This record gives sequence, structure tokens and C-alpha cells, in this order.
Amino acid sequence: MPGSVRAARERTDRSLVLFGLHSTSALFGAALLVVSELVTNAVRHAQQAPDAEITLHMTEHLLVVAVADLDSRPIVLADTGRSGRGLRTVADMARAFGGDVRIEPASTGRGKSVVVRFVLPEGTP
Repeated sequence: MPGSVRAARERTDRSLVLFGLHSTSALFGAALLVVSELVTNAVRHAQQAPDAEITLHMTEHLLVVAVADLDSRPIVLADTGRSGRGLRTVADMARAFGGDVRIEPASTGRGKSVVVRFVLPEGTP
């Protein structure tokens, strides 16, 4: 789906601005990169159902980015080989902000959701 990653980044950008994050902050850039990687993975690997649902949520201490797809094949967060390099990047970005990555069943009961949690830096609005 040409343009889906760009559209996801643009929507994420607008949401992060509405959350009060500065577009020049490292967290802003990390969140955009994570969305790009996860939507790219959904489009590339979930070819039978390449739709992805992006959810952004910010609490007092966390920014949570979730990308769900309808592909029921499991994802393994491994550190070997060429495949999975994008997910390693996502995990590295989360860890850089004291966060983590989880693979959860999709709330619809079909597919999966990759949930990335970032701990908000001190002074984040």
C-alpha cells in the first residue's frame, strides 16, 4: 500500500503535537520511527490483511504506541539474522527511553498488536 507509512507518520505527527510534545524532541522522533517501522512490517508481512490500526496514548509517565494487524502469525523479538532488524530498532528506541516492547493478541481477537512503551523524559508536558 504505497503511501500508508507516510500517512501513518503524518497522523502520528499531528497526534504527538496535540499531546504537547515538541517536534524537535528525541521522543517525538523515536515515536515517528517506531510507527514507520511497525506499519512497514504490517504492510510487508501481513500481506493477506495488510491493514494496520495505530493507537497512541499518553499518560502522566508513558507514551504508548500500538500497531495492530490482522495477521495471526506470531512475531519473535529475536536478535539474530537479517530479518527482524526493524523490530530490534523499535526495541532499542523503547529501551533508550526506559520502555519496552510487547506483542499482544489484538483486541478484536484476530491478529496481534505490537505495543511500544516509552517512559516520558522529565519535564515532558
